[in-house]
Amino acid sequence: MNKIKIENYSKTIGKNKVLSDINLTLESGIVYGLKGKNGSGKTMLMRAISGLISPTVGNVIINEKVLGKDISFPESIGILIENPSFLPQYSGFDNLKMIASIKNCVDDEKIKMYMSELGLDPDDTKKYRKYSLGMKQKLGIVCAIMENPDIIILDEPINALDEESVEKVKQVITRIKSEDKIIIIACHNKEELFYLADKIIEIEDGKIKREYLVDNNGEINENS
Repeated sequence: MNKIKIENYSKTIGKNKVLSDINLTLESGIVYGLKGKNGSGKTMLMRAISGLISPTVGNVIINEKVLGKDISFPESIGILIENPSFLPQYSGFDNLKMIASIKNCVDDEKIKMYMSELGLDPDDTKKYRKYSLGMKQKLGIVCAIMENPDIIILDEPINALDEESVEKVKQVITRIKSEDKIIIIACHNKEELFYLADKIIEIEDGKIKREYLVDNNGEINENS
């Protein structure tokens, strides 16, 4: 089982304390939804787990290795934070293939499988610069999950997606979460977040305000 422990984590940037005394344990097989207003600390928490910022105080421990001490970055992670960046003159598949060639741990058929699952045609020669916002978003999700990472972080993954595409994302997330993955998602829309996540973590002013489970209907489980 994969596990992330965040212990007494605080981050100050300039005079602003963007994260304050975060204590959190995240385990595989659960989709965690981060809920909070803009500027509440959701993206900063994702960056902290990703190793993209370092703590002013505290630690992130991933499978018993301290981030920034034992390891510089999580050893197995897929990330979609803010706008995904791809080479505009290449097709979606060619972009993913170039990225995959760095680690060489995923073949063409697996890339095509994920693209098809999310409603992208891997044989489409359309250049990335001509992609719609929704197509770009789906390509970013494929990029985050295609190499079978232990940790998957998706910031606003269903932004600009239609209802059918959201359902496809839900199906993929449901399938891969049982494969010993820790999945962390942030969405502005509460209903969509509750639809995708198993457990909600509410963040306010850089602090954990509340944690609770949601049931299969996207309703709060008061017994959690």
